[in-house]
Amino acid sequence: MGKIYYVYILANQKNGTLYIGITNNLERRVYEHKKGITPGFTKKYGLKILVHFDETDNMSVALTREKQLKKWNRKWKIRLIEETNPTWEDLAEGWFDENICKKLYSLDSRLHGKDNDKITF
Repeated sequence: MGKIYYVYILANQKNGTLYIGITNNLERRVYEHKKGITPGFTKKYGLKILVHFDETDNMSVALTREKQLKKWNRKWKIRLIEETNPTWEDLAEGWFDENICKKLYSLDSRLHGKDNDKITF
């Protein structure tokens, strides 16, 4: 089975600040955003609500889609979100059990050579 790639949109509230990203592990990446593990735009603006995602098994398609969405105007992005998530619910709600996630993140970080000392619970 091949890898799955995700293009996703995070928000800090309904009609709030938006962030578009790409990953091959949506659960891990959303977890990182929710915990503020990586400094940057999403941490600075509190972007922790997963409001939309697309998936594909083709990395090139995912990269093209990410670039496309980043070029869209805000109105188009909001329309895309509201087509499938009109109330801007957190699509990752209920994904994470803190104890399990801490262990999985630690294992994944060691496998991929990431420093996981920044994790706080």
